[in-house]
Order: sequence, then structure tokens, then C-alpha cells
Amino acid sequence: MYLTMNPKIDEFISKSQQWQAEIQALRAILLACELSEELKWKQPCYTFNKKNIAILSYQKESCDLGFFKGALLKDEMSILLKPGENTQSSRLIKFTSVQEIEELSKTIKSYIQEAIEVEKAGLTVESKKNTDLEFPEELHGKFTQDPAFKTAFEALTPGRQRGYTLFFNAAKQSKTREARIEKYVQRILDGYGIHDCTCGLSKKMPSCDGSHKLLQ
Repeated sequence: MYLTMNPKIDEFISKSQQWQAEIQALRAILLACELSEELKWKQPCYTFNKKNIAILSYQKESCDLGFFKGALLKDEMSILLKPGENTQSSRLIKFTSVQEIEELSKTIKSYIQEAIEVEKAGLTVESKKNTDLEFPEELHGKFTQDPAFKTAFEALTPGRQRGYTLFFNAAKQSKTREARIEKYVQRILDGYGIHDCTCGLSKKMPSCDGSHKLLQ
């Protein structure tokens, strides 16, 4: 059984510069699993009872099927990948051909069904607490100097806080850490993560894929 196809997704596919056949193949599988499709973050997103289950995206080297709570899936085939080193919840599968999708169609469907059951059960990914992070002295100093900045930083999601902290701590010299913090003050005040898109052009929303360079 197929649910109604969203014309916004038809438009997304028609405008896609590559991987159109692969997106269509994955779309057919997702709709066959009776998921609703919407355009979220400028990408095809598939939901169950208004809960996000999966999302389609593509990069130069692959067409990707992402699961919002992929960390909770059993992944018996060991095909799920972490989008980033510090990603806690989402997982994705990369494809480079329609044939590959067809060969894994049964597995893909089973993963989708498992993801649906995860939502039905109300399961959530337990975020790794940031208490194991050591904020650099320079960040503590900025908190003291600028209470509004401290409030904005603490309002970020744990993942965004973690991303910034790892980036700041990666600098060996205090002067460099201070410079990095100052560079991202306004971004943090605006509620963006270190890798979030701020121009609205990215095809990997909410992450930045470098599309802002088109504005230059």
C-alpha cells in the first residue's frame, strides 16, 4: 500500500542534480512501508504519526537514507554509519546505485519497520551527558564576562554544546582558544551549532554543506 505522494518531493527529485533514480527507489520503499512524506529541512522526510522516522539526502559520492533514531536499531547487517564522529542518535546508509538498493530492499524495509516500532514504543536515545566534557578556562571566562552568552550556550542542545567544546579544546594555545570562542559568539547567541547551516541553502539541513559559498 502506498500513501499519497507529496508533490513537493516530486519537485525535489526533479531538481536534484544527481542520484534521481536512487532517490526514487528509496522513496518507493519508504512509501510502501506506509510512511507519510513531507519536505523538511529542504529534504524528503518520512514520518509515522507525525514522528520523524527517516530522511533522504545526497552528497557528491552517495545517496543517503538516514534514520533519526538509528542508534536504537539492532543493525544486524552492520550497514548503519554515524554521520559524524560525535553523532549520538542518527545513523545512515549510503548507496551508490539502484542495484545496491534493490539487493538490500528487504533489509531496508526491516530497518524501517524496526524504526517505526521504536517510535511506537516511545523509545528515546539517551544523550551522552556533557558532564564528561571539560570546558576550557577561556570558555568559563567568557561565561563570567558575558552572562547572556552563558545563557545562550546553555540553551544549546547537548550535541551542539559538545561540538563547540571539542572544537575549542582542540586548540593547544590559550590565545587560539580565545580567538575561536570570540569567532563563534554571535553564532551561539543566535542558537546555531558549529556545523549548522545559517544561509538556508544547504541540501543537508540542518547541517552546512558549503552552499553559502554560492552567495559570494
